[in-house]
Amino acid sequence: MNKVYVLLCWLLLGLTAPGTLAFAKTPGEVEVGSVLRDAPMHGLSGPSRLLSHYRGKPLIINVWASWCGPCQQEMPSLERLARSKLGKNFAVIGISTDDYPEAAQSFLKRYRTSFSHYIDQRLLLENMLGAVRLPLTLLVDAQGRVLAKYVGAKEWDSPQAMRLIGQAFQLKP
Repeated sequence: MNKVYVLLCWLLLGLTAPGTLAFAKTPGEVEVGSVLRDAPMHGLSGPSRLLSHYRGKPLIINVWASWCGPCQQEMPSLERLARSKLGKNFAVIGISTDDYPEAAQSFLKRYRTSFSHYIDQRLLLENMLGAVRLPLTLLVDAQGRVLAKYVGAKEWDSPQAMRLIGQAFQLKP
């Protein structure tokens, strides 16, 4: 058999050694441990703001899209987290990657969240945050340093998630 064909088969089947395949980073991605750059955010559920508006308090950023099933699944738990006693210690914001604001607005009407949402039609935030898969949730400290990134739907108001958030933000129980 052709060596290229065999190599292609191995790659497609995922039979390479662990750690040899890596996902490409997005252009300008800020990695865990680094500080987020300031960026304009176009308001969906309120006024437009700069990302730096949220400095001074820990921040949870959730990147979502209206068509994303896992995003739909986790949004109610983010709302419960934002309204919880623990949620008073940090801000929660959502960043929609939808191409059409109408689709994002429809999503927000369906889930009736109380926290602020923004839309990123130009891929600036999506690339900076590293949102190659959705949903993506980032924990950011009060100085804007990315503490952690989580891909996939989570129950953000579960005891385990709340404990993880409390530890990341060094909050007292």
